[in-house]
Amino acid sequence: MSIGHTLLGLLESGPRHGYDLKRAFDEKFGHDKPLHYGQVYSTMSRLLKNGLVEVDGVEAGGGPERKRYAITEAGITDVQRWLATPEKPEPYLQSTLYTKVVLALLTHRDAADILDTQRAEHLRLMRILTDRKRKGDLADQLICDHALFHLEADLRWLELTSARLGKLAKEVLPS
Repeated sequence: MSIGHTLLGLLESGPRHGYDLKRAFDEKFGHDKPLHYGQVYSTMSRLLKNGLVEVDGVEAGGGPERKRYAITEAGITDVQRWLATPEKPEPYLQSTLYTKVVLALLTHRDAADILDTQRAEHLRLMRILTDRKRKGDLADQLICDHALFHLEADLRWLELTSARLGKLAKEVLPS
């Protein structure tokens, strides 16, 4: 996820302080991984330097001055360009799990055990996500659906690989 573009997008509704941006980010996108304050302020500093935001006001208080940031026209254009650019699909052609299966075969270990252990871990996570989806709001449901669909695809791969272990072993093991 592009933190900078997300913060810029949040600024389109109006100027905000770094604290307000962090809170909005965490509420909408940071359920599992909230932003650190330092990350917000370093990102805002970079966006300011690049002309994508400007300081809309400064408030003095008991602590450090609080800057209120506003998005610039260049920032709006940058967000629009980012939103219109499709994300590169991840083909997973260098799968760690595939590597483990092949290495298990090459070292005469039980590759089926590796697949079974991974299947159990996927199912465990799927139960957690399904429970979260059931209890969550629409945003949580959509996030969980995305993860669950990827895990389901992984499970199909695990089943297919299990069914083809004998053939894979013949291909990777020296004759």
